[in-house]
Amino acid sequence: MTGSAVGSVPRLVIAAPASGSGKTTVATGLMAALSARGMAVSPHKVGPDYIDPGYHALATGRVGRNLDAYLCGAELVAPLFAHGARGCDIAVVEGVMGLFDGAAGERELASTAQVAKLLRAPVVLVVDASAQARSVAALVHGFVSFDPEVRVGGVILNKVGSERHEALLREALEATGVPVMGVLRRAARVETPSRHLGLVPVAERAAAAVEAVEAMGAQVAEGCDLHGLVALACSAGSLAGAAWDPGDALFSSPPMPLPFPSLGAAPPDPLVGPDAPRPQAPDGLGVAATSAEKPGDPVVALAGGAAFSFSYAEHAELLSAAGAHVVTFDPLRDEELPEGASGVVIGGGFPEVYASELSANEALRKRIAELAASGAPVAAECAGLLYLCRELDGMPMCGVLDASARMSERLTLGYRDAVAVGDSVLAAAGTRMRGHEFHRTVVEPRAGASPAWGVRVPERRVEGFVEGGVHASYLHTHWASAPGVARRFVERCRTS
Repeated sequence: MTGSAVGSVPRLVIAAPASGSGKTTVATGLMAALSARGMAVSPHKVGPDYIDPGYHALATGRVGRNLDAYLCGAELVAPLFAHGARGCDIAVVEGVMGLFDGAAGERELASTAQVAKLLRAPVVLVVDASAQARSVAALVHGFVSFDPEVRVGGVILNKVGSERHEALLREALEATGVPVMGVLRRAARVETPSRHLGLVPVAERAAAAVEAVEAMGAQVAEGCDLHGLVALACSAGSLAGAAWDPGDALFSSPPMPLPFPSLGAAPPDPLVGPDAPRPQAPDGLGVAATSAEKPGDPVVALAGGAAFSFSYAEHAELLSAAGAHVVTFDPLRDEELPEGASGVVIGGGFPEVYASELSANEALRKRIAELAASGAPVAAECAGLLYLCRELDGMPMCGVLDASARMSERLTLGYRDAVAVGDSVLAAAGTRMRGHEFHRTVVEPRAGASPAWGVRVPERRVEGFVEGGVHASYLHTHWASAPGVARRFVERCRTS
């Protein structure tokens, strides 16, 4: 099939009343089933999660992309969606948590419902029916009527016990007027293993992940009305405006939000600001954006592999548009950084699971420490922060930071409003960004002499490290909200 015009790409949002209802199974299975029928499927995930998009990519052969109204702003949801859906026949968007759950205390912000409205997309509600019969009608009625601007166009019943159980559920739902578009029985073969931070990433499961996605696709193809789901997707409203483009974003990024203080003035308090700071880019650096690699382009080494599989696709796209040649390396396997690397970006993942293997790769740890000591830019988030520490659970790491990291029983989770405490390779002092934390580790000390961010919620604190060209923090950020971050980083690569 040929792709649809970006603004009219048929699309569905797969949502649920609560987490654990089967959204990932249905969304991934639907992507796989439609792909198997020759459709170009654009995969998307509401919220900051990195793991589900990995399964989506496996199902579709395309990069899984996130749509997060908190991290990027509501105004970027539709443009980022259109960017990912270029040339596709249909898009499937997996929701987050329950349909109306979003950022704590922010009403609908960052919820699946908000994203569905921004995309003018119909919603398919996945209901875990394992422990109910007629009550399913009350549940569905409540979700349909709660927000009239959200169009629930169908229901998929998950974990149905028997034919008799299915008949009871279908009879109850007739009164709601919402069509049943699928019935799935409990199937162990499509269940994916989890651990302390959710599903085990695709990068760690290889053949097992492929088998799981194939099983999801087969189950959805057998139990769901694919023609009806595609028809529902085609009823989505048209989207106005242009698709997001990394090159255009670099040129149009706004100026630095706060001026540098005058000589002798006290620096701005990084923990004081508006109640709802919006993501804003640092000052313009005048760097020409380009998507074509040219001789002399700085090489940016981007960590990947099983230990560092968390990265938003837009980060590499922005770095490339800013003039960098982005090369992926695997800290578990590669003993050298990519040839000519003048900067390193290390995102999230599970270094705590691979601490012994990462520690054993002494050659690469030494190369990263040497590059950091030279003043070259190194940006690290969460897992990357742990890797740059002196040790992780007692095992030697890169030693770039004089800090120690360890596993913890406590889960740290949530959105954060942050302000750059001082100048760094990523941001000018005073730059406001939004981020997300999700980990079960502790770094001591929490912050260096020059912290990366001042955070106001859930408590006022500073966190992270800025040392020379190093910027390391627990905070996951989405650079599409502040393209100047990539531009600033690449400029430092050129001059360091």
